[in-house]
Formats: sequence, structure tokens, C-alpha cells
Amino acid sequence: MNRLSNQPQVPLQKHKNNTDTYDIFPAFELEPTKIQTGYDALFDMIYTSRIIILDGYVGVDWNEISAAISDYFSQRGTAYKLINCADYYKPVDEIEKLTAPFLRGDDPVFGKKTDLDLKDYFRSDFLSEFDSQSQVTTIIYGCGASLCGIDGRLVYFDLPKNELQYRMRAGSITNLAIVEAKEPKQAYKHFFFVDWVICNKEKKRLLPQVDFIVDQQRSANPTWMSGEVFRAGLDAMSKSYFRVRPWFESGVWGGQWLSKNIPDLPQNEPNYAWSFEMIVPENGLVFSSSEMLLEVSFDWLMYRAGEKILGKAFNRFGDDFPIRFDFLDTFDGGNLSVQCHPTTAYAKQHFGEDFTQDETYYIMDTTPESHVYLGFHEDIDPEEFRNELEKSIAAKSTIDVEKFVQKLPSEKHGLYLIPNGTIHCSGTDNLVLEISATPYIYTFKIYDWQRLDLNGEPRPLNVDRAFENLDFSRKGQVVQDTLISKPEVIEAGDDWEKILLPTHPDHFYEVIRYEFDSEISILTAGQCHLLMLVEGESLELHTSSAQDLKFHFAETFAIPAATGSYTLKNLGSERAKVVISYVKDSAC
Repeated sequence: MNRLSNQPQVPLQKHKNNTDTYDIFPAFELEPTKIQTGYDALFDMIYTSRIIILDGYVGVDWNEISAAISDYFSQRGTAYKLINCADYYKPVDEIEKLTAPFLRGDDPVFGKKTDLDLKDYFRSDFLSEFDSQSQVTTIIYGCGASLCGIDGRLVYFDLPKNELQYRMRAGSITNLAIVEAKEPKQAYKHFFFVDWVICNKEKKRLLPQVDFIVDQQRSANPTWMSGEVFRAGLDAMSKSYFRVRPWFESGVWGGQWLSKNIPDLPQNEPNYAWSFEMIVPENGLVFSSSEMLLEVSFDWLMYRAGEKILGKAFNRFGDDFPIRFDFLDTFDGGNLSVQCHPTTAYAKQHFGEDFTQDETYYIMDTTPESHVYLGFHEDIDPEEFRNELEKSIAAKSTIDVEKFVQKLPSEKHGLYLIPNGTIHCSGTDNLVLEISATPYIYTFKIYDWQRLDLNGEPRPLNVDRAFENLDFSRKGQVVQDTLISKPEVIEAGDDWEKILLPTHPDHFYEVIRYEFDSEISILTAGQCHLLMLVEGESLELHTSSAQDLKFHFAETFAIPAATGSYTLKNLGSERAKVVISYVKDSAC
């Protein structure tokens, strides 16, 4: 088995019986018959070319691809030469020396984003023996194949990042140019800080040249389309709307709200802790044509049309999509770890990030007993707090968190502000919509309630890093005054209100909520809008560039800056509430 997960792959064809519920496989519709399937049909399109370049992302199954094209040419009795570009990678020990500075040794979680390029992985003799006069069809394949410098038909094999991780967990793939598979946590760190950065730079370079794009996640059954159609599809997204494919993960503190309220989710997981609603470094985009589905990673959209997507914010963020939406589900689950996130300067110096993990908790659902932990008590003694934490680690004993950290009631539709350096965590029985800056792995856990993860292992704690970043001035009444958003109606009509949910000055993004009975029209004003229906049944989106679309409760979607304006129509019987986030003009 080449993947380890209970979660389904994107199906070859879309069949959804109930169209009135949350869609776990949302797709952007193309014209009919633009997506094809199968290796043979793909190779039929390129076999007459003298030079064929099969490039692609780390984690792609090159053994399957090379076997498929060998079988194709052999069955036709056509002479060919097959060259694996991995044969020209530098030795593993040299690759490990190159990447070591970015992996930070035995640190179980964190590295620093690399400045290496894919060409740094190759020996200088890459294809030096290539005979440019040969009439035999030459096929060069593998991650980095196009760096051979030879013109040919270019096919790019892509892999969504969740599927990459499922293959990683199964031990069926290795990090780029590394022979043996690493332990999953170390492999993920290597992918995140090195492999993805390197491959993304190459992907951006190749986008204008790609002749065919292939979704390689389904063994022996890829879907593909022409590069021309692919680029046109990205262009259409950039001036209308997009919704990424969400994906779901269980966790030690995970709850049951998502499994109970999203009917299409597999019910064989112990819980669902997260939904990656729009954490774009890891999400995919699905295209549909004549019911055939093809998924690519989100990066392509920013590389093709970043300025149209972000508008005013592009000058600051470039290819980095700045805001994320995700769910944290603790219903019938547990508390999250007590934690904080790094300052901007710390994130840049230590991890290579240009901006940091400033968060908010928007409470989607709760109970009368639910709560969040946020900020310190007025009498906090940092040294006493640290001593208690260190004793807890040494003795494997619990501590009284509420002695140090404020425990606040969580209110439905309340917004709790978590700028960097703020101690916090969600308590049990919350469905949290986390509206945040996009960085998402830099969580410094300082207390985890003395529990083990789902594999029976302790989760790594980061007390030292946390104390280098904790802001002990966020305490007492300051928490009530500055970290709990105070809603303010800023516009209103006969059957609607626009409500500002003020964020902290450290947050570069705004959060607003529209409440309306019939419909509202909204200007993007040069910013990309992220939206979610947080109360109500469903709504209809109208833009001038796409057909009207229906979105359901709790689905996330985005309106690019270039769309200009859009209308939301309430399709339910009760008042609709829609949360929207975008970059503050002052932060561009």
C-alpha cells in the first residue's frame, strides 16, 4: 500500500448524492471534455516527439510512470532511450550536507526554509553524454528532469500535499534525493523546509512551458489536461472565485462536531481535530470537466495570477497567500496544548518566514460550559510559571494552568485575538474557526496536560522557544480590553448589517461579518476576500465572470481582488451570517 490514511482520494469522477450539504470535493468547472484519464491516452499525445521531458513534484511515483512509458513504447515496437534524472543527483552524503543547515539537527519540529535550488542537487555532468543528433526517442524523467536544458514536450506530474503526506506515512516515498525513508516527523520537516521550497521554485519557472499537467495521486489511473487548458482555468479562477479542497486530520484533542455535521466524512477515524479549510501551502485545487476530476496544488494559482488574486496586498506578500481558515474541533474532545507563537522577528531569523502566526479564534459553536484560555493573570510571575512547567516535565505531573492563565467563557460568534507571543489554547466543546496569518506549524507547546498522541508518544514541548516569545504584558484587564473583539455595526440597511470585529494592531488582516435576510452586494476594493457562512443554511454567489454557485454552512471560499464585486443571496429561511477576512489596507 503506497498511502496510509482513512481519508479518500479525490475520486476519478464526482458523484455527490446530497448537494445540500458541505462538499468535501469542491471543483471548479471547465468546459466539457478538457480532462482525460490514463497513461496510454497521455502518451498518445507526446510519443511522436523526439525529446520527452517528464518532470514533477517530490513524492510522485516515478517507478510507476517510467514503467508505464516503457510498456507503451515497447508495445508499439518503437525504439526509445529512458533516462532517470535521479541517476545524476549528487551522492546522498553531499545532499545531506547541503540540507543540514536548514534541518537544524535533531530538532523534532522546526527547521529554516532553504535558499537552495533544485539545480544544486545535480552533478555537473547531468546528461553530458546526450547525443543531440540521435533519432531515437529520448525520455528524461524525474524531479528536475527539465534542468537537462534540452527542449522537448514537457509533462508535469503533480501531487497534492495531503497525498504526499499519506505516502510519507506509509514509507512509500523518501525526501528528494534521499535513499532511505525518514521517520515521519523528520520527513515532514525535511519536506516543509527544504523539498517543498525547492520544488515550488521550479514549478513556478516551468508553469508557462508545461504542455500537459497530470494529477498522479491515483495509482495507475492519472487524470491530465493540456497546459493551455490548465493556465486558462487558473486565469478564470483569478477573476471569479475559488474554493480549495479541504482535508481533515485526527488528533489527540480532537472532537466529534465535524464527523457529525459533515456527512461525507469517513466515520472510521477516532475524531477530527482539524479541517484544513484554506491552509493553502497544503491545500489543492480541483478542476472538473464532464464530471472528471483533476487536482493540483494551490501554489500554481499564485504563480499564475498572484496579483489578480491579492490585489493591493500583492506588493507585500507576493506569491504567499497571507490568510488561512481552519477548524479546530474539541466537541467531546480535549483541550489544545497551552501554547504561543513566535514574534515576526523570531520567525524570520529562525525559520525563514517573512511574517508570523498571528491568530484569532472565531467561535462557530459552543456549549454553556465551554471556554478558552487566553492571556495571563495580573499577578503572573514568569519565573514561577517556568519552574512549574519544568517540574511538570521532569516529574510527568500535572499543573494548575488556571493559576497562571485566564480561563474565559467562549461565546458563539465571539472573536478572541491571539497576536504573536500570546499564551492561549481552546478548551473542550468548541468548534473554532481559526482565522489567521497563513504560517501554521510554529506552535510552541509549553504544556500538554500530560497526555500522549494517537501513536502513544509524547508530543514535543517547546518551553525554551516559548519563553523567548511570550508577552507577559498580556495579562489581567489588558486581556479583556485588547484580546476580546468588541463588535461594532459600521453599516446597515433595511434587512442587513455590516459588523466590524476589530482585530489587534499586530494583525494585518480585518474580520467583518455581514448579517442579512435577502441579499447583499460587496466590493472587493482591491483585496482578496475569504468567506464562510457561519450561520444559516446556504447562499448563492453571483459574480460577473462565472455561473452562480451555491455554498453551504461552514464551507470556505475566496473572491479574488480582480473580481471587483460580488453578490451573496441568502437561500435559507433564517438570517444568514457571513464572516469575511481580508488584508487591511494599512498593512499592504
